[in-house]
Amino acid sequence: MTDLIAQTKIKNPLLGADLEREFRVLSSRLPFGLNFERHSPEAVELPQRPVRKGDKVRVLPERGSATKGDSRLWQVSRITKTDQGKVAELELLDARERESRTLPLDNLVVVAEFRDTIYPGLVSTGRVEHGGDKPCHTVINGENYHVLRALTYTHRGKVDAIYIDPPYNTGAKDWKYNNDYVEGDDLYRHSKWLAMMERRLLIAKELLNPANSVLILTIDEKEYLRLGLLLEQIFEGSRVQMVSITISPRSTSRANEFSRVDEYAFFVFIGNVEIGTGERSGSDAEVRWLYLRRTQRSLVRGSRPRQFYPVYVDRETMKIVGIGDPLSNDDRIEDVPVVKGATPVFPIAPDGTPLIWGLTGPSLQQALDGGYVRVTPGNEHQPYTIAYLSTEDIKRVVRGEYRVAGIRPDGSKIVVIPGGKAARPGTVWRESKHDAGAYGTSLLRALIPGRAFPFPKSLYAVEDALRLFVGGKPDAVVLDFFSGSGTTAHAVMRLNRQDGGRRQCISVTNNEVAASEQRTLREKGLRPGDAEWEQWGICDHITKPRIAAAITGETPDGQAIQGDYKFTDEFPIAEGFEENAEFFTLTYETPVSVSHHAAFSRIAPLLWLRAGSRGRQVDRLPTTGWAVVDNFGLLVDVDNAAPFYKAVAKAKELRIVYIVTDDERRFQAVARHLPSHVEPVRLYESYLTNFSFANGE
Repeated sequence: MTDLIAQTKIKNPLLGADLEREFRVLSSRLPFGLNFERHSPEAVELPQRPVRKGDKVRVLPERGSATKGDSRLWQVSRITKTDQGKVAELELLDARERESRTLPLDNLVVVAEFRDTIYPGLVSTGRVEHGGDKPCHTVINGENYHVLRALTYTHRGKVDAIYIDPPYNTGAKDWKYNNDYVEGDDLYRHSKWLAMMERRLLIAKELLNPANSVLILTIDEKEYLRLGLLLEQIFEGSRVQMVSITISPRSTSRANEFSRVDEYAFFVFIGNVEIGTGERSGSDAEVRWLYLRRTQRSLVRGSRPRQFYPVYVDRETMKIVGIGDPLSNDDRIEDVPVVKGATPVFPIAPDGTPLIWGLTGPSLQQALDGGYVRVTPGNEHQPYTIAYLSTEDIKRVVRGEYRVAGIRPDGSKIVVIPGGKAARPGTVWRESKHDAGAYGTSLLRALIPGRAFPFPKSLYAVEDALRLFVGGKPDAVVLDFFSGSGTTAHAVMRLNRQDGGRRQCISVTNNEVAASEQRTLREKGLRPGDAEWEQWGICDHITKPRIAAAITGETPDGQAIQGDYKFTDEFPIAEGFEENAEFFTLTYETPVSVSHHAAFSRIAPLLWLRAGSRGRQVDRLPTTGWAVVDNFGLLVDVDNAAPFYKAVAKAKELRIVYIVTDDERRFQAVARHLPSHVEPVRLYESYLTNFSFANGE
C-alpha cells in the first residue's frame, strides 16, 4: 500500500497526500490478531534471464562500482543492433513526465514485478546417478515463490512433509526483499518478512497432502511469535506445536543478552498425520534394523578385504550357524567350506555385483551373540537378507530406553520403542547429535572443503524431525524451499538407507552470493548474471556440490570424504548413498515461444516431475506424434493414437499420460482407451499456458 501511495504522489501529489492521511487513520485501528502489510509487492530481479522487448528492467550500476543501481523500473520498447552490440530503448514506468533513454543490454536486469504473468520452465544443469531405478532427488535453482507456483502443477496435494529453515530476520544481511537487504532499523522489517512468508506458506498449503502431512519450520526468537500467529491463521483447523532444540550446547554469547543455546521448531500437523511410525497411540513401535549388505557401488568386493566373507544360514531354521573367513579377490565363492544344512550367503547386489558387508566378521559375531542380528528371505543372488541393530540402538536397549519384547525363531531379539505418550519426544530436545557446530558446520566442511555456509543445520536434527512423520512412508515426497546447504535432502538419503526407502526430496534455493563476498566481486567488475559471479552463488557453490558429495562419498575435487556418520546408522561418509539426483535452473519463457511451440524442452522436466521424477524424460516433441518412457506417456498427435495405445498397454509401470489437444471431446475419447491405473492429463496445444501464473497472485 505504501508503494502504491508513493506512485500516486508522483502522478497526483494532492491525491497521494489525501490517501496517505486516510491510510494512517485506518492503519492505526489494529484488529485483533496478526496485523501487517500484506500487499507490499515483491519485485524479483532475474539476472540470468535475457532482456527482450516488452520486459520490465532496472539499470545496473557501472561495473566496478559497489553503489546501488537505479531502483526505478523501465520498459524495453525496442532492441536494436549497433557496432558496439545490442542496445535497448527504454521508457520510464510510472513517471509524471515521459522519460526515455538508450542503454546496452549488458547494463540492464529483467525484473518480474507483482502480478506479471510468468511462464516457467526448467533446464537441467547436471545429474548424479548412483541409485539404479530409484526416483531422483531434485535441486531447483530459482526464486522460490516462482518455483512453488510451478510445483502446484506437478505436486499439488502430493507432498508428505515440508521442512524449511527460512531467514530469521535478524536485521543483519541475511535476506533480501525487493532485492535490497532488510536492515534492522527498517520500520516495516517485520511486515516485509511476514508478507514474504505468507505468500509462500499459502502455496505450501496447496502442495501438502491435506489428509496426512506435516510442515516443519525452524526459527529463533526474532520472529517466532509472529510466525506462530501466521501459522494459526493460514492453517486454521490444524494443530500447531513448537519445540525447543538445543543446537549449541556450549552456548553462543551475545552482548548484554542471555547466551543462546537453542532455537525453535514449529510443527503443523495436517489431516490425520501422527507422530512416530503411524502406530496407534499406546502401542509399541518396533525399532528399524539396518541392512548388513552395503549398497554403495564403490564398495565392491576387495575394497575392504575383511568385509567379504560367507555367512552360513540354516535352511530350515533361518538361523545364522556360522561366519566364515574373509575371501581374497583370488578366492572363488564356490570353494568356500560347506556347512551341512546351511547356505553360504555373500553380499551380492540384485544385479549380481559382489559388494561387501557392513561389519567385519568379529563385529557381526558380537552382535549375533547379543541377539541383534536377524535373517529374512532374500533374492536369487542373495538368498537371505541379513540385518542388524545399530550401536546406538543397542545402547538404548542397555539403558532401558528400548524394550525387548521377545525372541524371533531365528534367535534375534524383538526390540520395541515403548508406545504411548512416553515414546514421543518432548517439547525440549537436548540431544548432543543436534549440535549445529559439530554435525552441521563441521560435517559440511568435510563434504565440501573450503566452502563456507553460515549456520547449517545438524544433519541428525533434520533427520530426527523428518523420521517422526515419514519414517513409515518409504515413498514419501519431502520439500524444502529454503534449502540452503541441502541438509534436508541429505537427511532424506539417510532415512532411505536405513530402511531401503525410495523417498525423494525437492530442494529449492536461489543462487544468491553471500553479502560478505558481493562487494569484492563488484570491485572486480563483476555483476549478477556473469558466470564468474554465479559460480559463487548458494546453489552452484554449496547446495549442488554438497548433495553430489553426499551421494558419491567424494569431495568436489574427487577425494574420499573423511569421517563417519554417527548415531542411528554408523558408516563411513565415503560410502555415499545409493541415490540419484538431478539439478535444474528455473527459466522464464516468453509468450512468443509459447505460441510457436518452441519451449517444449523447458516444460518437459515439469512433466517428468509430475510423473514421479524417475527414469527418462521426453526432452523434445516426438516425430512420431507420441512417446512412452518409464513413468509417463505423451500423445501429441491424437490422430496417431492407435500405436500409442499399444505402447501404453505394454508399459506396466506407467503412471500418467499427457494428451495434447484443445478439444475436450477428443481428450475424453483418448482417455477412455487408457488402462484404469493410468492418469490422463490434458495439455493445451499452446502447452506452456498450462503452467503460467501471475506473479504474486
